[in-house]
Amino acid sequence: MNYNINKGIGRTVEFKGLKAQYLFIFAGGLLGTLILVMILYMAGVNSYACLLLGACGASLIVWQTFSLNSKYGEHGLMKIAANKRHPRYIICRKPVHRYLKFTSKTKAV
Repeated sequence: MNYNINKGIGRTVEFKGLKAQYLFIFAGGLLGTLILVMILYMAGVNSYACLLLGACGASLIVWQTFSLNSKYGEHGLMKIAANKRHPRYIICRKPVHRYLKFTSKTKAV
């Protein structure tokens, strides 16, 4: 099988419709689900319960990743994260006359 991962110089990485950071979310989520199922299986949990949990977890990760990709696009998650770092409003605690007061600059000798 031959998979084309990068389609050109300077363009973002895309695989099966997933772009940029969604590939890392997808791969990390599936790897985390696999490790969780392996730990539960080694702990002695019923194998059918482990398979059910693994299948549900993997399908949830696939569905959620593709829905995020289609909703926000290539740079959407970075824009949302940057927007959350900015304050919603600036609090002004000084009285208004303090802003309107004219102060002249004097030379310090």
